[in-house]
Amino acid sequence: MNFGQNDSPNEKKPGGDRPKTNFWTPLIIALALVLLFGWIYNMVSNSQYTETSYTDFRTAMEQNQLAEVQYRGNRVYYLTREEAAKPAAQQRACYTGMPGGDWLTVSNELVANGVKVEEQIQEDNSMILMVLYYGITFAILFMFMRTLTKRMSGDGMMGGFGKSKAKVYMEKQTGVTFKDVAGQDEAKESLKEIIDFLHNPQRYTEIGAKLPKGALLVGSPGTGKTLLAKAVAGEADVPFFSISGSDFVEMFVGMGASRVRDLFQQAAKVAPCIIFIDEIDAVGRSRDNRYGSNSEQEQTLNQLLSEIDGFEPSKGIVCLAATNRPEILDKALLRPGRFDRRIIVDRPNYQGRLDTLKVHTRKIKLSEDVDLKKIAQATAGAVGADLANLVNEAALRAVRMGRKAVNQEDLLVSFETVIAGTEKKNTVLTEMEKRLVAYHEVGHALVSALEKHAQPVSKITIVPHTSGALGYTMYLPEEEKFLSTRQELEVELKSLVGGRAAEQLVFGVQTTGASNDLQRATSLARNMVSQYGMSSDLGLMTTATTQNSYLDGTPYMDCSQDTAARVDMEVKKLLDTAFDSALAILKENRALLDEVSEYLLLKETITGEELMAYVNAAREPKEAPVEETAEEAVTEENKEE
Repeated sequence: MNFGQNDSPNEKKPGGDRPKTNFWTPLIIALALVLLFGWIYNMVSNSQYTETSYTDFRTAMEQNQLAEVQYRGNRVYYLTREEAAKPAAQQRACYTGMPGGDWLTVSNELVANGVKVEEQIQEDNSMILMVLYYGITFAILFMFMRTLTKRMSGDGMMGGFGKSKAKVYMEKQTGVTFKDVAGQDEAKESLKEIIDFLHNPQRYTEIGAKLPKGALLVGSPGTGKTLLAKAVAGEADVPFFSISGSDFVEMFVGMGASRVRDLFQQAAKVAPCIIFIDEIDAVGRSRDNRYGSNSEQEQTLNQLLSEIDGFEPSKGIVCLAATNRPEILDKALLRPGRFDRRIIVDRPNYQGRLDTLKVHTRKIKLSEDVDLKKIAQATAGAVGADLANLVNEAALRAVRMGRKAVNQEDLLVSFETVIAGTEKKNTVLTEMEKRLVAYHEVGHALVSALEKHAQPVSKITIVPHTSGALGYTMYLPEEEKFLSTRQELEVELKSLVGGRAAEQLVFGVQTTGASNDLQRATSLARNMVSQYGMSSDLGLMTTATTQNSYLDGTPYMDCSQDTAARVDMEVKKLLDTAFDSALAILKENRALLDEVSEYLLLKETITGEELMAYVNAAREPKEAPVEETAEEAVTEENKEE
């Protein structure tokens, strides 16, 4: 769509023409304020005196009733003897005008009567100081009022509180296109359709199709929802308004609704355009009492709903929104005709992670030994932000090591840094602690290596790391799987408790090092019972429901207390069975456990290939001695004789 008519330097910005600021308005207001301040000052300064006539002053002087007299300017301030006898806080002085030629005669007479007389001569520069004082005050007020009126005329409300804070991107100013987004092919297809509708609406209107008013980007943090929206701005040749849901919420009542109105007014003036609301759950939260609510948030949401309903699809205004908490959004926001299209921005699969790594390493110098396929295979479950951080950490490590390019080791070490943190080189373990950690980690690895349906071990280390781990066992899946069988989960349980089983078998102790393993094992066993229907007692009944599936995904129990107790018993049974099985495996292969552990103590870090070399050597059948029969023994004896 051609916008050439608006490409001139004098193009109108979204929001329309701004009225010119009036010069006389702040000038008149500042002058009125200065006069008002002067009048108030005179009123306050004179309020402590009582005004009288000159005749009353002469009468009091002739009757010798004056105690103190002060001549200031053209006025006489006096205090009678009756007032002077009162406490200082209760004294009330009087003042009256004094003709210029009478003061000399009056002052001589007052001195003769013993009255205290004081004369304050007005300095020549007092008038100049007063003019400067009022002039500076006027200038400050004028500048303040001029700035305030500019903001009021430009923003529509005082301070711009009712003005939308949306950032406006024109054409490709974001610098991001769909080429910069990898691993989200399905989401890009849905967004490309919206962009195509804006560019070629006649293709859809000919068949009777209507442009969807809103689309909701839903996914876990770091999957690239905001990046996708910026890519839309880079691909579309229409104005793109970007705003966060929290920008609508203010401490002043009604400001959120005002900003919603202003945002859609700006969008209507430059339509066709795209409006993107990031973290819409900040303003679109459900209005029921389950999650709590307030009147300001409800007013803002109601205004947003009415604005979305207020424009016609033919205008070409499309609303995009992003959230990772779709379950708390108001149902009215998701009904058909509003944000009825949901675009899932999920965690990337293997190919998506590989493409994402290629995008993030385009500007990184890589050595020839780099194999991004192995990194993509090792980072199952990682999102785009994780992969970007991994590549950046690898580049930083290459610089620290003094290399000009990133190699495979940098990427693998960075991946381990993200998982377990950096190595703690100053941590010194006792000999007993090192042996405990070594047998613990080898216990994990051996159970996995000797069982079917287990993930292959990639690395075993007993070097302490900053995450708090004194050692860890890393697994590298051979292929990406989206389903797990009960046998695979049971093997994973055995592997998780294998470290505790090795401690108890070899040393007869239980240490705190297995705490994280037991937490993960308990969580897995509980999920098997409460969500996967893998319980021998409860059968197919599920007893837990997952909340915030795009965040932590923590389930909560949705059953009676009696059923919850039965779930706990089933979880304990699964853990006990897994522990007994792991203990039996290690007892059967005790010599292999000792051999690999001693090797790990010697090297501190071994690979999965080294582990499997020991395991395969132990599995090879040894040549058994051939037993001689009785007849063969007799024959041998005859030969000897």
